[in-house]
Amino acid sequence: MKFNKTYFLLFVLLFLTEIALAVYLNGGFIRHTLGDFLAVLLLYCFFKSFWDANPWVVAFMVLIIAFTIEFLQLTKLLSTLHLEENKMARIVFGQSFDPNDLLAYTLGVVTILIL
Repeated sequence: MKFNKTYFLLFVLLFLTEIALAVYLNGGFIRHTLGDFLAVLLLYCFFKSFWDANPWVVAFMVLIIAFTIEFLQLTKLLSTLHLEENKMARIVFGQSFDPNDLLAYTLGVVTILIL
């Protein structure tokens, strides 16, 4: 493990962008689709901040995490864990499955691999 300042700075900037989207936008393409696109970039930068692994491996892992969270939205996970009223849990895990989110995650990972 080796700390990478550049990836960490990108992670912080993406995190602040995601917070701004969540606070200042109530819905629409930018909040939801662009937010999901940026979420995989954020996760990728976070992992690359601490883990000097092959970019394809990290990108694939991020995509698996994003898809898993999205498919968990088809279940009653938050209710089962008694977190349905927890705002942070609803933000992290989402509230409803949307196949368009899968496309946004995939495009985010493809962008990572192209860059």
